[in-house]
This record gives sequence, structure tokens and C-alpha cells, in this order.
Amino acid sequence: MKFRSESEENFSLDLTPLVDVVFLLLIFFMVSTVFVDFRRKMDISLPTSKSSSPSETLESVKVELTVDKQIFLNGEKVKLEEFESALSKISGTKRNGAIIRADKNLPYGNVIKIMGLLQNAKILDIGVAVK
Repeated sequence: MKFRSESEENFSLDLTPLVDVVFLLLIFFMVSTVFVDFRRKMDISLPTSKSSSPSETLESVKVELTVDKQIFLNGEKVKLEEFESALSKISGTKRNGAIIRADKNLPYGNVIKIMGLLQNAKILDIGVAVK
């Protein structure tokens, strides 16, 4: 009796195209991600917000207010009396906006004073950093 030889069918999947697609997606997401390098000079406890979006531009003025009412303008410590003159020196090249990082335990009036000084210096795009 003659038997037919049945060839085994291969039901395995070729994983090479799948691995290629996964690596391409990984590279795409790594390249399209924006890496924000915001150097923290001091320890500030930011308030939290449920609907916050990072909108920091590269040419914005950075103002940091600590709980002991110290003011840092682009990482340099300034006094409130000297804030306007220091702001006028740097705001000529950086007129896009300002980001205020204020401690959540700082009184609200201090932040409003800084916002008023920024508006007097013709910087109208003011953002407040939150977690």
C-alpha cells in the first residue's frame, strides 16, 4: 500500500515585520517628544492643577518666587526694588512672555505685584507654573 506523504503546514507567524514596525514607532515617539530642560535653582513647592498644560517657550522670562519672598529672575536673585531695572535689561531680547514659578504658600498679593511689574515692562503673555 502506498501512502501519500503529507507535508506539514507551517502556521507560525513571521515576526520580522512586526519587530520592524515596533522599532519604527519607538523611534517616531522618541523623536517627536519634546524634552523640556527647566533647571530648578531652588526648592519651590508649586500648586497643583487638574488642567495644566506645559506652554514654556524658549525665549520667555523666568521669574521664581520662594516662600521667604526671594525673587529670582532667570536664575539670578534680585530684590523687589531692583526687579524693574533688571527686567528692562533682559526684556529687550526676550519679549515673548514670562513664566512665574511661585511657592504655593506665598501670599497671592506678592504674585500680583510681580505680574503688574511684568505688564509695566510690556510683557503681556504671563504664565503661572503648576504641577
